[in-house]
Amino acid sequence: MATKTEDPKQKFPAPPFKAKEQLAPGSDAKMQPKPDYGESSYTGSDRLKGKAALITGADSGIGKAVALAFAREGADIAFTYLNERIEGGDAEETVRFVESAGRTARAIPGDIRDESFCQKLVQETISAFGHLDILVNNAAYQQTFDSFMDITEEELDTTFRTNVYSIFFLTKAAFPLMKPGSVIINTTSIQAFHPSPELLPYCATKGAVKIITQAFSQEAIKKGVRVNGVAPGPIWTPLIPSSMDPENFGTDNPTGRPGQPAELAPIYVLLASDEASYVNGEIWSVTGGAMAQ
Repeated sequence: MATKTEDPKQKFPAPPFKAKEQLAPGSDAKMQPKPDYGESSYTGSDRLKGKAALITGADSGIGKAVALAFAREGADIAFTYLNERIEGGDAEETVRFVESAGRTARAIPGDIRDESFCQKLVQETISAFGHLDILVNNAAYQQTFDSFMDITEEELDTTFRTNVYSIFFLTKAAFPLMKPGSVIINTTSIQAFHPSPELLPYCATKGAVKIITQAFSQEAIKKGVRVNGVAPGPIWTPLIPSSMDPENFGTDNPTGRPGQPAELAPIYVLLASDEASYVNGEIWSVTGGAMAQ
């Protein structure tokens, strides 16, 4: 019997959406429609069996879908979330996803802008699992601005410390403890290639993430550690209603809709797996057809 095919334009909801704007960092529970994390569709095949992964920002969004997929591929998961009061419910769902796959989950609240917390995070992961094989630097912050003149020093500090400094902090803490065959995956963005002026601080940080990924990959591979990046296009996550009007988000994409987190997770799985042993220093675009490079 032939495998059923599906028009990608029709596979997931398209705008206009009923979702309302939220205060940062946003929550899954308040989104309409709720993002699809692959809970009813992703099937694993032991591609990451016995691995231990640390993922930032996996209470929701792309990180949550990656945590689910990694767990179903056999990995134990430690992950961060920012604020227990706002994001705790979302984090509890991620724990359920991981544990339902028969793996161990460690949800660790804290602020990755703080280097001491990043060091603690790595140590807690090692203590829980005995090793760290995969680091996914995924958590991000963004806000929109009508004018460059509206961007404050505080906004720049928040955006760069969340999106860029945290990668330095976590990579410096994790890399010395990672063995050959380990993997680091950084989430950059289409905004690193085609920046939107209203997202200027975010664009600048994602350009930096791209460069960091490509530069560090050349050093890390000497130890046998691969470093790659993923550049998503418009993806339906709580980051959107917490930073812009979500009603028509993704309308101008060639696919006619935003992507869902579940549509990115398989790329992270591939990059984390031994199947990608010759993939290093690459930026993988998942944009629905928008040209990222």
